Amino acid sequence: MLQLKAFFEEEDAIGVVEIILILVVLIGLVVIFKKQLVSLVEKLLSKVTSQSNSI
Repeated sequence: MLQLKAFFEEEDAIGVVEIILILVVLIGLVVIFKKQLVSLVEKLLSKVTSQSNSI
């Protein structure tokens, strides 16, 4: 845990603003593609469930 904290304190290239911008972009992508992501997860879970029942 101390190594991780030291890494973030030592790293000068990554600032808080950059991290916030990356998070905003990721959240925006999730909002834009929410329907596709939900359908993909539902398909994957149904496939896993059907295949686990056949074992």
